[in-house]
Amino acid sequence: MTSVLHEQQAGAAFSKQSAIFDEIYSGNTIVHYKRKHVREHFLSRLQPDSHILELNSGTGEDAIYFAQQGHSIHATDISEGMQQRLKQKAASLISNAQISTELCSFTRLDNLQSRGPYDAIFSNFGGLNCTDELDKVLASFNDLLKPGGIATMVIIPKFCLWESLLIFKGKFRTATRRWFAGKGRTAHIEGQYFTCWYYNPSYLVKRMKKDYDLVGLEGLCTFVPPSYIEGFAEKHPKNYRLLQKLENRFKSSFPFKYWGDYFIISFRKR
Repeated sequence: MTSVLHEQQAGAAFSKQSAIFDEIYSGNTIVHYKRKHVREHFLSRLQPDSHILELNSGTGEDAIYFAQQGHSIHATDISEGMQQRLKQKAASLISNAQISTELCSFTRLDNLQSRGPYDAIFSNFGGLNCTDELDKVLASFNDLLKPGGIATMVIIPKFCLWESLLIFKGKFRTATRRWFAGKGRTAHIEGQYFTCWYYNPSYLVKRMKKDYDLVGLEGLCTFVPPSYIEGFAEKHPKNYRLLQKLENRFKSSFPFKYWGDYFIISFRKR
């Protein structure tokens, strides 16, 4: 019950920001960089004309993009505001046959009305960090995913190289916020607060290995700075290009695949 309350808290926070959410991030170069790499990772493992279940779909940036690539998406979220924003954006771009929506908590996928089964499950940018019961979420995938289907998730880990280095700039609270967060850590978006938890790749691998094969793991924003370091790409264009090259080269290598602001992980169901 506590986990549901935390997720509802996060959903309420995101609902309050749904009207301006796209404006907040639309001009952020590194947010665009992150989306591009997540999409490339996911689409490279996806079959044509796939039926995708998206968890915490937000305002529909990814759902609309995947629909434009020829896939169909069932976009779920606990936030009514986010779902309304998604519908408004999609109405003039995508047919109803390509994107459907449903208000549903990812911790209560047993209540999902549209049960597939799906060719893929997708969750972006740490939405699944809004629960301390990620193990239950992962266990619910079996009934929703076809054999051979893909589950791709973008998760916030317990350690971020860039974030830890901020300790040398005197930003101790930011630098250490993941280090002692076993009981969750308060996060916020534009003044709206909610609780999140951090998970390492090993947590997911341990809980998925019985029925799934690990088919992809890479760090995201290991070399490239996190998007909250605003203006880096514009202020330091040469360094930014160099860091992109380094990340592209080493994103799947040890230890860098574990040290990003996020990690992208994909499993294939046997």
